[in-house]
Amino acid sequence: MESNAVGDALDLQILHALELDARAPFSRIAAVLGVSDQTVARRFRRLRSEAGLRVVGVRCAAAEDSLDHWLLRVRCAPEGATAIAEALAKRPDTAWIGLTSGGTEVTCTANVRSRDDADDLLLGKLPRTPHIVDIRAHQLLHRFYGGPSGWLHKSGALAPEQATALTPAPLPDHPGPAVITADDEPLVAALEADGRATYPELQKATGRSESAVKRRMVQLVASGALYVDVEFDSGPFGFRHPTMLCITAAPRALNAVGEALATHPEVAYAAATTGPSNLVAVVITRDTGHLYRYLSERLGGLEGVEHVESMPFLRRVKQLTYRPFRG
Repeated sequence: MESNAVGDALDLQILHALELDARAPFSRIAAVLGVSDQTVARRFRRLRSEAGLRVVGVRCAAAEDSLDHWLLRVRCAPEGATAIAEALAKRPDTAWIGLTSGGTEVTCTANVRSRDDADDLLLGKLPRTPHIVDIRAHQLLHRFYGGPSGWLHKSGALAPEQATALTPAPLPDHPGPAVITADDEPLVAALEADGRATYPELQKATGRSESAVKRRMVQLVASGALYVDVEFDSGPFGFRHPTMLCITAAPRALNAVGEALATHPEVAYAAATTGPSNLVAVVITRDTGHLYRYLSERLGGLEGVEHVESMPFLRRVKQLTYRPFRG
């Protein structure tokens, strides 16, 4: 008998399958999981409505020399934090926006295409916004985990043989730079709106032939300029305590600590940054006790870690895409 509650083992398996191949046909996922196509389709719809599941195309900042990737920490007066977070969320160049520090700080990542764009955001628009007390901007230098590598890759939701069966075949090497051109923008915009859009839908959105759309998608994904990702709320699965960590590691240990973070099951994202601390990580734990054990045992046991600042997310405003909150 099928579960009536979101968050059971089959839901996790479907999400893991989508993290491996976000455009995989339901029939392929169903065959590997040993359920019907209809069951996968029904679970997918339920995850969309009850766990915030969305499949979206994502520009890979690390692949484009024209994009700089920043972490912003915006300290605000409490009465202005939500409005500032939601205003940032509406910008197409921001992601992973949350309220931390008891609701007095907005954290987000931003992709900027030029120094002028960075100056406009960091020196122009934001400082003039009412209720902002302080802005700290840290450039992200190297990603150790995150992006195309999803958090559930480390969950064990799928057996190794299932994960292998659902992992797409390697794409052919694509020579040349990983660049999204002006001609690609309609295709990328359609995938940003719906990463599972069908080829006929993409053909209609771009005006290209279906074969041209397929060919260009393969090129963009193979080159690393674009990937298709999933976003969802981890709360229904028992992981209700996302936290951002700003970690200071001894310079000689920076790479080793970053690579170790990438292996931790709790870590959804880890990167080296500029600023007073040199690593940022997002960890997802079940509760405060789980977070304490992670900080004191797993993270605390890493050689070279000198200081950790932990900031639980009070509220998530945006992951990859922004959906206004409903009253």
